[in-house]
Amino acid sequence: MSKMRIEYDSMGKVQVPDDVYYQAQTQRARDNFQFSERRFPTPAILALLDIKSAAAQANSQLGLLDSAMAKAIQQAIIAAKKLHFSQHFPIDLFQTGSGTSSNMNVNEVIASLASDILQAKVHPNDHVNMGQSSNDVVPACIHISTVRQLKGLLYPAIKGLNDRLAFLADEYSNTVKTGRTHLMDAMPITLGQELQCWQQQLNSAQARIQQVELSLHQLPLGGTAVGTGVNCDPNFAKLACDDLQQQDKIPWQAAVMPALYMSSQDHTLAMASALKGLAVTLLKIANDLRWMNSGPVAGLQEISLTALQPGSSIMPGKVNPVIPEAVAMIAAEVIGNETTITIAAQSGNFQLNVMLPLIADKLLSSIDLLTHACQAMTDKVFAEFQPNVEHLTQALEKNPILATALNSVVGYDMAAKIAKRADKEHKSVLAIALEETDLDEEKLKAILDPLHLAKPY
Repeated sequence: MSKMRIEYDSMGKVQVPDDVYYQAQTQRARDNFQFSERRFPTPAILALLDIKSAAAQANSQLGLLDSAMAKAIQQAIIAAKKLHFSQHFPIDLFQTGSGTSSNMNVNEVIASLASDILQAKVHPNDHVNMGQSSNDVVPACIHISTVRQLKGLLYPAIKGLNDRLAFLADEYSNTVKTGRTHLMDAMPITLGQELQCWQQQLNSAQARIQQVELSLHQLPLGGTAVGTGVNCDPNFAKLACDDLQQQDKIPWQAAVMPALYMSSQDHTLAMASALKGLAVTLLKIANDLRWMNSGPVAGLQEISLTALQPGSSIMPGKVNPVIPEAVAMIAAEVIGNETTITIAAQSGNFQLNVMLPLIADKLLSSIDLLTHACQAMTDKVFAEFQPNVEHLTQALEKNPILATALNSVVGYDMAAKIAKRADKEHKSVLAIALEETDLDEEKLKAILDPLHLAKPY
């Protein structure tokens, strides 16, 4: 059992472990919120720490906070980032809906560290939280941590996958295969065209995310309790945002109407929806890959994915498309996260949304999962992507739908007759067309050339 010390807050005294930097309010939150093993997300805590640093700088510039104390707070924040987070930032994710407990946890840790540095009392509310409220800094930390994770993790991962797909699309631009609609054989396409479609889906998904990201550059700092800015200098928000800009090189701006980003979470819901769009794209690609890889005897056998591990505990030699399956589950999780944020976003009662910690968790979790999904697709699926060209060619030659190319020459009815005979007799469209029409073989081969059909223009 660790030794205990006595800490005080406005409700009285509390026993706190002697080996932690948090104080009374954090301990009360630990006692009250024991719902899960999940914690307020680390990227959000880091963003909160940086907000506190920017706030100390702004308040010092405004002459509201002693410069020595401001410096001690900033030094404390540097030290706080090196702490064992699970020990010193232990608040359960499922806490007060404003995130007040996590805000006070951060305030208290900084205050304790700063007091040691300054050798004088630094108060978590009066000094560290000066000009702030949980109601404006927690929404702001969600914006900051989300944008940081997008720029630092997700966008590079999408780019890596996008670049690899672009390379493969070019490499297989003339590799012809059977197209499919309704899971049934259709007209020929190239494997390059299929890969290019996936690439463009990724481009579109990222563009939607980047568009929504712009709304998160607006920070509700300075709004304090209800968005009106009570107990905050009117110049505080701009100065704090300027300092955060210097930290991140991201154009953070003080929101013209802070209340908008405190009472509603339409913007985070829009981000969750954009992330869901990327998840749906990855799910489509993953499922296409699973179908194309199916076999090795009774499936489509169009591609051979890299064998990564044994696929069965009972069937020797079986190998499964494990990465596409994992990515499909990630997509399902992200889609579910968007549903959770939909419910959370409508919990903006009057001047405050009261599901902010949950929104932070689901947004950041989605970004993290999608990042890993893109990286896995790049490194473990498309790095050694191998089409079964011989099988693609053989399947294409037997495709009765090639008769579609004869529509404009012999008419739909005759083309249909040729297609049905080819399918029934297991012969090529070319062989049946030679019997059913007066067209010579050279002309028929030109009309039925799969590459020409895949690239008619």
